[in-house]
Amino acid sequence: MPWSDGPQNGLRFPVRTVRELIDHSSLPSSTTTRAFDVGCSVGRSTFEIASFCDEVAGCDLSHSFISAARSLIDNKELPYEYLEEGDSYQKAVAKVEYDPSKEISFFVADACSLPSELKEFDLVHAANLICRLPDPSLFLNRLPQLVKPGGQLLLATPFTWLNEYTPRENWIGSGDSEQKLVECLKPYFELEKKVELPFVIREHRRKFQYSVSIGTRWRRLGSAV
Repeated sequence: MPWSDGPQNGLRFPVRTVRELIDHSSLPSSTTTRAFDVGCSVGRSTFEIASFCDEVAGCDLSHSFISAARSLIDNKELPYEYLEEGDSYQKAVAKVEYDPSKEISFFVADACSLPSELKEFDLVHAANLICRLPDPSLFLNRLPQLVKPGGQLLLATPFTWLNEYTPRENWIGSGDSEQKLVECLKPYFELEKKVELPFVIREHRRKFQYSVSIGTRWRRLGSAV
């Protein structure tokens, strides 16, 4: 975002979905804290979660994203190119810093069909994922097993329903998606926090998309499922 009067509040979205939603004071201090970042892309939020948790696993359906995330673990930097205009690209290097004592891992997985052995995390994070799934209910129904009782769920979504990603019959709402999300997560979760989370997607140096996600933190209730 080269313009000072541009939407600066939409920058660093993968960091803000963690820092603006997490309740770090309630994370266990006497045991190893485990976290899971679903739909992690190239891992920026995953690395941010590692600032608060001891073990963090990130998954994405894209093999190329996971390959990039693993490269960042190994080398702490990754060369890439970004579009300037037309077919002109610029070279850059993505860099990441993290505590090497933290255990960070990445793997390929489908959020609608997660392995059964994944369960009872202290924290689960999923940003801008729900409205990009072919059947979001499959992921939402899995959440009571993924989050341990007392754990927290961090969700961010703009509810951008598009048939190319999610067939109309699988949308969890249309105009009332926020209310439907609450209904889907009860009786296993209680809503603790809600914030507006703007984000910017750069297409080229003179074209940016500006959107706003609803960011929520939920507390897992009851006993294990």
